[in-house]
Amino acid sequence: MLPSDEQPIKKRTGKSEALQKLQRFCAYQDRCHSEVRSKLLELGVYGDDLGEIMVLLIEEDFLNEERFARSYARGKFRIKQWGRVRIRQELKRRQLSEYCIKAAFSEIDETEYWDTLCKLLAKQQNLLKGGDERTRRDKLFRHALQKGYEAELILEALEAR
Repeated sequence: MLPSDEQPIKKRTGKSEALQKLQRFCAYQDRCHSEVRSKLLELGVYGDDLGEIMVLLIEEDFLNEERFARSYARGKFRIKQWGRVRIRQELKRRQLSEYCIKAAFSEIDETEYWDTLCKLLAKQQNLLKGGDERTRRDKLFRHALQKGYEAELILEALEAR
């Protein structure tokens, strides 16, 4: 029996087995390079094997950062109603290139973006109770800012109401 402070030694996964696991991992949903690299390290794959598996996944189109960025931005905007600022932060956190981030933003229609912001503000205003007009306006502004919308656009949407 192992003492409580010792961790069991992790078994290394073979290259072909790791490749199969990562193919399933990437086929399930789009992944970025940093997620795949972390998964490989978790499986005990290091060095040249790690690099070779990454190259194979890219060549077989299991791994495509531009496709990941586009689907990530589309999903976070439509499902969670995130703004561009928050989406950009999350994509940068995942170490995506500026090219991929720009490609991701092409998935967001300007009219739909404006409409979503207005609906978000209207929904939040219905939830606010009491307080004066200034306090409610500040809360609406902070809520939209937290969702990742640009301050200038939020102010414009609040004025248009």
